[in-house]
Amino acid sequence: MSAPPNSELSGQQALRQQVGDRFYADWKSNDHRARRLVSEFIGTSGLTFVLSGGAAILAGYGGATLAPYQFAFILSAVAALWLVAAIFFLGDISSHFNPAMTLGFALRGDIGMPMACLYIVVQLVAAAAGSCVAAALFGTGGNLAATVPQPGMLYQAVALEAILTFGMVLLVLGMTNGPKLDGSSVPLAVGAYVMAMGTMGGPFEGAAFNPARAFGPDFARGDFSTYWVYPCGSLIGVLAAVAVARFLRGPAKASEANAAMGNPLER
Repeated sequence: MSAPPNSELSGQQALRQQVGDRFYADWKSNDHRARRLVSEFIGTSGLTFVLSGGAAILAGYGGATLAPYQFAFILSAVAALWLVAAIFFLGDISSHFNPAMTLGFALRGDIGMPMACLYIVVQLVAAAAGSCVAAALFGTGGNLAATVPQPGMLYQAVALEAILTFGMVLLVLGMTNGPKLDGSSVPLAVGAYVMAMGTMGGPFEGAAFNPARAFGPDFARGDFSTYWVYPCGSLIGVLAAVAVARFLRGPAKASEANAAMGNPLER
């Protein structure tokens, strides 16, 4: 006779209790972990490829000189559309594509910290690969969509990154909850947020709210002089978002951990 459910368990611990032995055989298997990391590589490298490639193509072949707000709007739209598509086709495996989002899931208890660290490494490598491929194909025009704060506005840029990351992480943690979990609203909401906030904040400091998105172009152009702004701001935003999400919705459920960890292959 199985033990009664423990209502105090949350996140991946609740999922483990719900599925029993299958948790280690399926969700924690090396095959499923590899699928998740490959999915993260595809989604994150695609993001920096379309951003860096889009910037270089606009600068070299766009046919006109664009104002900063026009540049930000176009690149935000490109990034948003890629994320919508990528989350739709990879979301059942893994679609964080952002170290801030991965850290948010880990702090909420949806995934383990060792796996989260591996996610972040893969995301950074993927971001560098995407921007480097774009630079090799199209050159380094448009600064490869690098995120660079306005001169003398570094701490303001940190504050804006914290605010934008807070909104993104809170949005995703809220959407991966209850009846919204399996619907088509998550990729659309993420795309809308990226387009809106990227257009608003892009001319000021690039509006990354994603340390991997900021890392890729900086790696490809070999300039990390202001990179610290983006992980620092994101960390502040993640910590605040996880705290607020827990206050609003309580501990993570098993289904939310499943959303963060993806679905293993059926056996």
